[in-house]
Amino acid sequence: MGAICLVTLVFMFIVPLAVASKENGKNSLSTYIVHVKKPKGVFAQAVDLDGWYRSFLPVTIPGQRTRMVFSYRNVVTGFAAKLTAEEAEAMKRKEGIKSVWPEKVYSLHTTHSPDFMGLQQNLGFWNQSNYGRGVIIGVLDTGITPGHPSFSDEGMPPPPAKWKGKCVFEGGCNNKLIGARSFVEGEVGPPADEEGHGTHTASTAGGNFVKGANVFGNANGTASGMAPLAHLAMYKVCGAGCSESAILAAMDAAVEDGVDVLSLSLGGGSIPFYMDSIALGAFTAIQKGVFVSCSAGNEGPSYGTLSNEAPWILTVGASTTDRSIAAVPKLGNGLTFDGESLYQPNDFPSTLLPLVYSGANGKAASAFCAPGSLKDVDVKGKVVLCERGGDIGRIDKGQEVKDNGGAAMILMNDKLNGFSTIADPHILPATHVGYETGLSIQKYINSTMNPKATIIFKGTVRGKQTAPEVTSFSSRGPSLQSFGILKPDIIGPGVSILAAWPVSVENKTNTNSTFNMISGTSMSCPHLSGIAALLKSSHPDWSPAAIKSAIMTTANLVNLGGNTIVDETNTTADIFATGAGHVNPSKANDPGLIYDIQPDDYIPYLCGLNYTDEEVGTIVQQTVNCSSESTIAEAELNYPSFSILLAESGGSQTYTRTVTNVGPASSSYTYEVFVPTGVDVSVKPEEIVFTEVNQKQTYSVTFNRQKNISLPFSQGLLKWVSAQHDVNTPIVAIFE
Repeated sequence: MGAICLVTLVFMFIVPLAVASKENGKNSLSTYIVHVKKPKGVFAQAVDLDGWYRSFLPVTIPGQRTRMVFSYRNVVTGFAAKLTAEEAEAMKRKEGIKSVWPEKVYSLHTTHSPDFMGLQQNLGFWNQSNYGRGVIIGVLDTGITPGHPSFSDEGMPPPPAKWKGKCVFEGGCNNKLIGARSFVEGEVGPPADEEGHGTHTASTAGGNFVKGANVFGNANGTASGMAPLAHLAMYKVCGAGCSESAILAAMDAAVEDGVDVLSLSLGGGSIPFYMDSIALGAFTAIQKGVFVSCSAGNEGPSYGTLSNEAPWILTVGASTTDRSIAAVPKLGNGLTFDGESLYQPNDFPSTLLPLVYSGANGKAASAFCAPGSLKDVDVKGKVVLCERGGDIGRIDKGQEVKDNGGAAMILMNDKLNGFSTIADPHILPATHVGYETGLSIQKYINSTMNPKATIIFKGTVRGKQTAPEVTSFSSRGPSLQSFGILKPDIIGPGVSILAAWPVSVENKTNTNSTFNMISGTSMSCPHLSGIAALLKSSHPDWSPAAIKSAIMTTANLVNLGGNTIVDETNTTADIFATGAGHVNPSKANDPGLIYDIQPDDYIPYLCGLNYTDEEVGTIVQQTVNCSSESTIAEAELNYPSFSILLAESGGSQTYTRTVTNVGPASSSYTYEVFVPTGVDVSVKPEEIVFTEVNQKQTYSVTFNRQKNISLPFSQGLLKWVSAQHDVNTPIVAIFE
């Protein structure tokens, strides 16, 4: 399949962003995002800017609720307002208006992981970075549970003097949780977390140490976030969905409040940067030195399914750790297989029970153990094999088995999810197994008149040598908005992650737990947000681009066993799954070289995307004339990777990179190239030499497509090597 076929294929997997509300008539009100031209001069007070915004609004009838929803001051020039479709069209024609669109609704992308990544108390990088002390992480999510022990301020200093944020929890904030506000429309009061998602992500990024953390007795140990002494601020933006207007308002407030890192475990698919409110808010954030980490999305494993693709955002995919909560299915023929379940009953019989396939009646609904599908299937007292899929939750399938008298469930993956399994808090004895295992169990059932099975619950097992593995749900590149930028940037732990959970939540086995295990790129994102906070604490002078570069160029390319990282097919994961590789926090603290990018460096890149002057201006919040800019090709941006489109008869392409020495003052680097299949690569010069810290040097790489290449893409690596450092720069060549 040629590259054009690949590009065509990826568009098939993009789900359009949902519009916040459907208009049931020309007079119904919906929320619109309105961007206006930046006014000349500076408004002395926020109220002055707010008044100017209101001048664009339709005249309000006395007694009618205010039309203004949010007034933005920092990350964009504009506002969110309630308008009819007719009023929105009329507003587009007003002088000073740049764009008006109905707001979109984004979705959420939903202990041991610090140790898995080499972070240990009183040692190494945690010590060197002071555990993130003094750094403020702003989290945009579903709210937070302030009384949770993960948000204790034991050992915490007061917030920095620069902090201007607010806390609306009465008596609920402290030196750990220093800010908490809600931006959810119609919600009055503190940003309480009714979902659990925000509590989980906030504690993953910056939760304090909590001894004896576990989920229903599993994964017992000391829980902590990546930056356990960093401060946290929660900006609640998600209620029934995560509205675009609330996200912009929260980013606007967070930048003004003084956060150092923004963590957003949410997104909505691929969209041009000038229409992507997360990208717009993030650009102004990085202009002010704020690092922005976002989840890649949970739409994998298909290509071109990413969210949050802008190059000034760290886009984070999800991978496994070496820990599993083992639930081993054992068949009547003696065979056993790997499986997982968070529910680990102590009293499940080790004796074999009758085993039945739920779909033996030929009905798809029964195969999926859909609600009501097993009422005429004899499952009473039996172990039931169910198939994953059918738009039915994994735990809900177990509910159907339990409701019909089933003793246990074996949940087998579909082919798409392959070997990727998850430890869920099932409501009956259960195990989740891979697709090939499921086929083997089906084969056994068909081979005997009296199939039997049981599940052996082994609890927490550590040391899996194939970890990290890219999980099936993690969204894949390429970036549809910019093929010249490799995305995702990085992968990090996102499967069966133990972190804080609202104290009041009770699982369906009637067992209380103040921690929970959930999975998603929502979980991998705050891992990287916390690591960015550590790097910010260790290197306060580094720009957001420098921190991103350090994370990417030091990433692990192999698993614990020293072999290539695999994906859900149990074969080598490609570069559109892994990005630069799996994060290695300690190595990121000492990268040797960095690829730095200043905010204005993005302007020639954005002009090179063929955006209009106004579209580029909307992103960078200044007047831009692309005709007078030295427009560059996408792949010429000083990014820590190369993503090259090579046409069959396009000739050679040469790109430059500038690296900054953050290692020893006197150091020299020579290169090694792992050449992508079908490409000739040459690098100049052969050696780069530094005599000072922060000295810059430039090199060039020329790519030339070979003849008769039928691959959609191929990948490689450029490595700059000194006596002390390896600086990895991944390469992907996409063949048109």
